[in-house]
Amino acid sequence: MKIATFNINNVNKRLPNLLDWLQEARPDVVCLQELKAAQNAFPAEAIGAAGYHAAWIGQPTWNGVAILARGVAPVVTRRGLPGDPGDLQSRYIEAAVDGVLIGCLYAPNGNPQPGPKFVYKLAWLERLIDHAATLQQAGIPIALAGDYNVVPTDADIYPSRSWAKDALLQPESQAAFARLLAQGWTDAIRTVYPTGSVYTFWDYKRDRWARDAGLRIDHILLSPSLGNRLKAAGVDRDVRGREGASDHAPTWVVLRPEGRRPRQARKR
Repeated sequence: MKIATFNINNVNKRLPNLLDWLQEARPDVVCLQELKAAQNAFPAEAIGAAGYHAAWIGQPTWNGVAILARGVAPVVTRRGLPGDPGDLQSRYIEAAVDGVLIGCLYAPNGNPQPGPKFVYKLAWLERLIDHAATLQQAGIPIALAGDYNVVPTDADIYPSRSWAKDALLQPESQAAFARLLAQGWTDAIRTVYPTGSVYTFWDYKRDRWARDAGLRIDHILLSPSLGNRLKAAGVDRDVRGREGASDHAPTWVVLRPEGRRPRQARKR
């Protein structure tokens, strides 16, 4: 199974980019963020013609999340992150696809900080940590995929001081992400690429794409049973360089079939 996450940054504006990538990459499951489309404006027909069923929560102007599944319909189990009934921002959707529970998330940016947006970000991350713990207790195969808006460590950003005050790199944000991982989740990209620069986002400003001045903020976390099935992971960074592209690139994992173990090296 191939699972991907892609902050599309306006699904209708960048629909041609999305459809081209779907045809090329052929992921089985895709988590989309930042749809920037009302519920009835989501391009379900075009995505369906590409072979994907979809479940989504739209929101005009900002936010919005969706789960696409190739050839099967996602079975939605949750719309919205629990813990705050008054939170009306469309940032979390959860669905079962072929025996795997998929949590698609778009965490708050949190800027400017300090301020109410940063307070909301940290509270949202706490709710995610609580919900993730509940999911872990269920002992089922789970992938939490999306734009976490957290740069986990200094290794996940190009050498720069210009982001020092940004909400994505604050100690509180990084500590929340670390506590989430400590529950037993596998950070797929860092497991496959434990060292070096692996970026998923390049800001439009200051020529950052051309300079490869990137950040890693899009993550796929796997529960223990899925972490044991991790075969490959990567970032389709060339998608970021195309005309009309999102400022994010698709991030993906490939899982071995259930019950199949990695090959052991032969003894000489």
